[in-house]
Amino acid sequence: MLNASNTTLTVIKPKKGWQILNLKEFIEYRDLFYFLAWRDIKIMYAQTILGLFWAILKPSMQIIVFSIIFGKIANVSTEGIPYFLFSTVAIIPWTYMSQAMQESSQSLVSGQQMLGKVYIPRLIFPLVPILSRLIDFAISTVIVMAVMFYYNVPATLNLLFVPLFILLMASIPAAIGLWLSSLAIRFRDIKHAIPFLLQLLIYTAPIVYSASTIPEKYRIIYSFNPIVGVIEGFRASLLGTPLPWPFIWPGIITAIFLVLSGAYYFRRMERIIVDVI
Repeated sequence: MLNASNTTLTVIKPKKGWQILNLKEFIEYRDLFYFLAWRDIKIMYAQTILGLFWAILKPSMQIIVFSIIFGKIANVSTEGIPYFLFSTVAIIPWTYMSQAMQESSQSLVSGQQMLGKVYIPRLIFPLVPILSRLIDFAISTVIVMAVMFYYNVPATLNLLFVPLFILLMASIPAAIGLWLSSLAIRFRDIKHAIPFLLQLLIYTAPIVYSASTIPEKYRIIYSFNPIVGVIEGFRASLLGTPLPWPFIWPGIITAIFLVLSGAYYFRRMERIIVDVI
């Protein structure tokens, strides 16, 4: 017979108001976080013929198309950098951000069956694609290294800044994912809006054109787009050109604001997630 005096009842109650995220709880569930990320990686390439090669093929096709349209036909200025090289170092981080952003925004909706059966820190779901898509990013850097080798680009001390821009690159889809995943559980229009939003975002950053083409009086406003700092930072770090800090610092400030505000909003919505789903 079970002795009731020896049992412990744990009651999980939603916290009210705007509060910081419970990072201690997230750390306690880190094994589950890694498991879900690994599950996503396996699902992405399960029963595919090309497997991990898709991580190279997809951005490669985009680089080729952009190089033909904007490099050859439109003859977009790249400040003397070969357009193929110019676009490669920008499309690789953009591909990661766009894919992670799309998956993170729908993470709570796609994980609704698990959310309704057992308690899991909700924060895990929008952050899983941020980690899992880093595998694709790591694989696709093979393209960058091959193109840099072909154009004989020397390594410089600017490479020391690459970890900073990887962190900034991951923070953007994490912030957007926190915001949109919270909104998506109430407004299913988010699912349809994200592809349209991503199509617009690719032209708001210097991916197919150079940031120097932006009129000087608009550059400060333009630089508050955090994607601008990521692209310009990666391009300067890999190609050894001077780091354009005026384009980078405002984007870092915006990214920090988006992460903090997204975390607070996610925390506020967390207590009604299961009820709405």
